[in-house]
Amino acid sequence: MTEVLDRLPPVTPEMQAQIRQAPRTAAAHRALMAEVPAMSGLQSGGQGRQDALAASVSVVAWNVERCLFPEDTASHIQPLEPQVVLLSEVDHGMARTGQRHTTEAMAHALGMTYVFGVEFHELDLGGPTEMAFCEDDFNRFGWHGNAILSAVAPERVKLIRLDDHGHWFSSDEVPADPEQPRLGGRMAIAAVLPTDAGPICMVSTHLESNADAAHRHAQFERLLRAIDAFAPDMPVLIGGDLNTGNHLPPDFDWQRETLFDLARSHGYDWSATPDGITTRPSLITPHPEREMKLDWFCTRGMRATENRLVSSVDENGRPLSDHDAVWCRVTLE
Repeated sequence: MTEVLDRLPPVTPEMQAQIRQAPRTAAAHRALMAEVPAMSGLQSGGQGRQDALAASVSVVAWNVERCLFPEDTASHIQPLEPQVVLLSEVDHGMARTGQRHTTEAMAHALGMTYVFGVEFHELDLGGPTEMAFCEDDFNRFGWHGNAILSAVAPERVKLIRLDDHGHWFSSDEVPADPEQPRLGGRMAIAAVLPTDAGPICMVSTHLESNADAAHRHAQFERLLRAIDAFAPDMPVLIGGDLNTGNHLPPDFDWQRETLFDLARSHGYDWSATPDGITTRPSLITPHPEREMKLDWFCTRGMRATENRLVSSVDENGRPLSDHDAVWCRVTLE
């Protein structure tokens, strides 16, 4: 059972020191994860504007790359009239985003409820382009994670951890970024939302970038099993950055991922995803080395009637993220 909190308990200075001094092993990482309450809970807040969603639902999934500009990011998708927004890479108490709770700010701007979960507890300020946005030399909380925004209050929610070995922490294998150690790992949030046609399950997820197709296959398989246990026989929409094609040289072809057929074998469909590359240069990632298709919708028991790739470049020519958003409208079958 996932504990739902009004406020995530901060990491104490003593625990910060313990994390920094811990051996870089998977066993140490798992022990630390168990000692940090925010790694097993979800934070909820905001206020919905509806009692139940209609049977036709407008959904946005967007990796907002830390969410440097929460209000502008919310305004950018407002014309789509989203009832559900699935976010990844949102900050909470990070110097690079002004110590703000970016999920809460977006939810307030859109008039929605939110559920936020911690993917990583960041121990440092970030890379050079991120540090350019820092006015402080510390992170208030250091939370970085995923979120679900909704026009209705969820009936129940679940945090789903997709790994616990410390892919960005442990030296049992080569750490993903040895200069920026962090506690945590990839995860998903699942929420059961009421609709006029019955409950549905919405899932926001983010798979590993610094890994191969087999690693992401295992993460997605773990996710599908968890959804089956949490929302059996319920219509489901999974949305997010699946990092498809990452670390698959030489061509980084997303079609080489095996998770697509895995999902189909479990009764899921990928047709809600719009065509097109979903990455672009941004303020934090100004010179990407390749164009990639990373962001997807995967559905079961729903039918997509519309979809669209939504540029992250705002009306002033400023990229709000290194990912474009994906949008779809789904109806229950």
